[in-house]
Amino acid sequence: MNDHEEVAAGGLDTATAYRLICGIVVPRPVAWITTVDREGRVNAAPFSSYNYVAHSPPMVAVNIGTRQGTLKDTARNIRDTGFFCVNVATEDVMETLHQCGADYPPEVGEPEALGIALLPGVHTPVPRIAASPIHMECRLDQFVMLGRGLNTLYIGEVLSFHLSRTVYDGRNVDSQRLRPIARLGGPYYAALGQTFHRPALQRPPGEPAGDTP
Repeated sequence: MNDHEEVAAGGLDTATAYRLICGIVVPRPVAWITTVDREGRVNAAPFSSYNYVAHSPPMVAVNIGTRQGTLKDTARNIRDTGFFCVNVATEDVMETLHQCGADYPPEVGEPEALGIALLPGVHTPVPRIAASPIHMECRLDQFVMLGRGLNTLYIGEVLSFHLSRTVYDGRNVDSQRLRPIARLGGPYYAALGQTFHRPALQRPPGEPAGDTP
């Protein structure tokens, strides 16, 4: 018995399509992205249309939509400077991260407005968020306009990983200790929750036979 309701995607308005795709593609990791503008002001904003897209070299991608037909601060800063930093979002920083999603004017930097402590970038001019246990300093590789032009995918090469020893043992990142958060549909976040172990069926790139990730 088929109890599925079909919703044709071709005729959907933007708001409906957004609501559906964000409710279906879950959970989504959250990138807390810092950038700087031409005047050196630091911007910090959360984005959940984000993932890694390559490992040699390591690359991440984030989809940034326009706001009322104009570029968001993060997108404009990435285009202007060519750099950004992904700060991993965790349970400990969720409230502050969520506040960064408010619509601040371009001349107001979220870190300054919210009292967010920063660390200097090492390989880029973009500061890192001190409270985040992992930072990825990125250089823009390319950006690709998608669909009707409301979304652009920004792909960055990771120049350096900065990993807290509380979650990194020199080889692996401990996801349980990291306590990452994810976005769901609507105004909801999720924690890692229950995890399931299954033996790896394929070796990760570069792993010798008999080794485990």
